[in-house]
Amino acid sequence: MAKTKQEIRTEVKQRRLALTPQERKEKSRCICAALLSLLDGTGPVMVYVAKPPEVDTELLITTLLARGTRVIVPVIERKTTTLRLSYLEDPSVLVESTFCVPEPVGCEIPARPDEIGIAIIPLLAFDRQGNRLGYGAGYYDRFLAAHPRVKTIGIAFACQEMPELPGEPTDIRMDRILTESGLIPVLENKDHEH
Repeated sequence: MAKTKQEIRTEVKQRRLALTPQERKEKSRCICAALLSLLDGTGPVMVYVAKPPEVDTELLITTLLARGTRVIVPVIERKTTTLRLSYLEDPSVLVESTFCVPEPVGCEIPARPDEIGIAIIPLLAFDRQGNRLGYGAGYYDRFLAAHPRVKTIGIAFACQEMPELPGEPTDIRMDRILTESGLIPVLENKDHEH
């Protein structure tokens, strides 16, 4: 019998927690280095601000800013269960907010979805069809469904890969997926055009 989304979430969270902080740091560094070469000249870049034990995006954000690339971060809107966007010019303004996610509370610089050159999306689990599983609240699925032209790169540790994920029509597939092992070729059968 196929696993439920909840069973997959539990299994993948355990796998991710089995990585030592040092392993997470090393693997995050590999992923960020690969992203920086992929994103060269692309901007603005929407990047999620990580909380442990996710792939750490701090190095990515600081390097993009140092390069002069504009960075957009998502801000969680609990009331409407959607994402609001803010430019981030100084990571020191980030404070732990909704779901313990660092956000630019009180220092938001509004950004529009159509300004995004590419979006870096957190994955809890993924498969080679480009399917992603998040934490279950649907914030990214709703945001990406409303803005189908946004190009996406999902990032995760290789241990978060599943052979197949149960998909729903509302689930949005990633254009590309990147782990510390490199880019995963996503099988081309996406529903929406880019």
